[in-house]
Amino acid sequence: MTHVLPVKVYYEDTDMGGVVYYANYLKFIERARSEIVEELGVDQNVLKADGYVFVVTRVVADYLAPARLGDRLEVKTTHKATSPLRWVFDQTVWRGDQCLFKADVTAVCMTNEGRPVRLPAELRAQLA
Repeated sequence: MTHVLPVKVYYEDTDMGGVVYYANYLKFIERARSEIVEELGVDQNVLKADGYVFVVTRVVADYLAPARLGDRLEVKTTHKATSPLRWVFDQTVWRGDQCLFKADVTAVCMTNEGRPVRLPAELRAQLA
């Protein structure tokens, strides 16, 4: 299943050239991942209170074409647990039928002390 998050490009998202600043694509895809976590019923505040957080451990990104001020974009995300420890996301940013950005993102669950742990059992079951 593909999750879709609409994003509008504001002035604050752009650089001096009038295009979306490269780091803001990472913000866009982070928002999409946060939405997915919430839709799956995981309250990250409760998870944090229990001593766990999700951490991105790997991002491979390709910038294919620029987005500009006023553009209406869609962040499309598919995701799966590839092991009891890893949650992998394939994310793209689209303007209409043109793919502007692609990223493969790996996240893990860690303790507050920085030790990797298994993804929560109920989340693993939903991702299976």
